[in-house]
Amino acid sequence: MAKKPPRWYFSLRSPYSWFAYRDLTKHHPDVLAAVRWIPFWEPDARSRELLAGMGVELPLVPMAREKNFYILQDTRRLAEDRGLDVTWPLDREPVWEVSHLAYLVAEDAGKGKEFVDAVYRARWQESKDISSPAVIGEIAAELGLDADRAAGAADDPDLRARGVAILAASAKDGLFGVPFFIHGHDKFWGVDRVDAFVAALRGVPRGEVLLSDAERAALPAMAEAGGDAGHAGGCG
Repeated sequence: MAKKPPRWYFSLRSPYSWFAYRDLTKHHPDVLAAVRWIPFWEPDARSRELLAGMGVELPLVPMAREKNFYILQDTRRLAEDRGLDVTWPLDREPVWEVSHLAYLVAEDAGKGKEFVDAVYRARWQESKDISSPAVIGEIAAELGLDADRAAGAADDPDLRARGVAILAASAKDGLFGVPFFIHGHDKFWGVDRVDAFVAALRGVPRGEVLLSDAERAALPAMAEAGGDAGHAGGCG
């Protein structure tokens, strides 16, 4: 059996996935280029029905009101730590297939990473509704993609089937939250596990990945980081 490549499950909904994306982009872009990107989302009724027909039940539970309030506070703290301005979006009737199946359209066209960047920015910094086909169509058009196909991705039977297969595979991978990283048999959950995942991928101690190579080279020799300072984190 062929060995599976290192991979990370991200969600366009999750602030913690956004933070992990930002951290990897800033400090470890080579890792983002080396791993397989896999979207994850909470399925709508149609996807749940298809998953049930496959005998798949995702380990998802409704979020408690108290946890939701905590995440609001935690997101603000983590955004401040990163010098980011965040605007919490209002999700009145979310259908996460709209954005996540559109990602498959972008990925097929070689623009998956650019699409993720644009959707994260739209959701977390521009407070746009990424469950709106119109919003997704606008983003797709800006990237030179087929705007109509992206906007209607949730209604495309082939894309819907691919999405359900991705969700079923996530269950086999043992995913229970995002961001979720896998390298070999090792699994890492949460934005506070980014450094551990990078270290495992590179086969080095975790303390060696707290700074990128460029950042480390820019420091005076006496100022090089010599231990694991850790960083704030959370779970998706």
